[in-house]
Amino acid sequence: MTVITRPAESEATAALRRELQGRIGRYRDKSFDFDAFPSNRGYPLLERGQMRFVGAGGSPKVGDPGTFPPEHFTVSLIHQQPGRFAAAHTHEVEEAFLVFDNVLTVGWEEGGEVVEVRLGPKDLILNAPNVAHGFRNDDVLPALLSVMVQHGKPLPPVYRAHPKDVDPELAFSFGVTTDKVSRLDPASDHPLHRLMARHVVRYTDAPRVTEAGFTRAIYVGRGSIHSDHNRKELVTLPPGAGIAAYTRDVEDVYFVMDGTLTVGRVKDGVTVEERIGAHDLALNAAGTARYFRNEGAEPVVFMMVIGGTAPDSFTYRAA
Repeated sequence: MTVITRPAESEATAALRRELQGRIGRYRDKSFDFDAFPSNRGYPLLERGQMRFVGAGGSPKVGDPGTFPPEHFTVSLIHQQPGRFAAAHTHEVEEAFLVFDNVLTVGWEEGGEVVEVRLGPKDLILNAPNVAHGFRNDDVLPALLSVMVQHGKPLPPVYRAHPKDVDPELAFSFGVTTDKVSRLDPASDHPLHRLMARHVVRYTDAPRVTEAGFTRAIYVGRGSIHSDHNRKELVTLPPGAGIAAYTRDVEDVYFVMDGTLTVGRVKDGVTVEERIGAHDLALNAAGTARYFRNEGAEPVVFMMVIGGTAPDSFTYRAA
């Protein structure tokens, strides 16, 4: 039998590897918390599971030791069974929903009217601050979505149509009777339709930038949804493509939707790498030299969340 041995790593290499591994959140090592939102206790239709990666989002469980401390944003996964809903609420900052699997219905309420939009895989909505919004699974399959709040430590949500305060049927339709609900019409002159339309990006319609052998679909940032806080770009990396090391003045994350991504760090002439798969996340601290590469046979798709809005001071270079 042949035994394969690996050469011993230097102290500097081992330290950098521990640093990199300590910034990777693996889906397989986590579980969904179905008690993340105590206000939902006793209301089965509000049940949903939260898996925290960066910060606590709208949950009060800010001390989760398995969660990376937030700086400019939070990132979590939400699992919601068919027929369940999240009651209409507001935040003081923007909150993004990115659909990973199946279909999600999102509703916005203002002035006693609700506009709803159905989002499919890789579609995103950036919920405007102080606009009441909720979401519901009208499909026959569980919905999986990422929730990203545009602030590291947001205030608790303020509920506008929780079933503890309004009739459960009204809560299910985000606080209004069904005759006051309409489907999003981007061509409408109605103020709420116009506002929501500016905050929805379909995967098929997102503006794209191709450079250095890969493509970035701009979801939140220049040429797409405006934000004063963060940028969000969906990266498609073909097999064999890779990016040379770069640095940013703010943190960013790679949140994998499909495929296997090789992520690397460079420090003082030392380089280390790890591979992350679907629903895994890598957090890159400000000032860290990082890079990514696709060593697989299929494209890799991942969401890059950037902790600022300033244009990049560098140009991506193919490795």
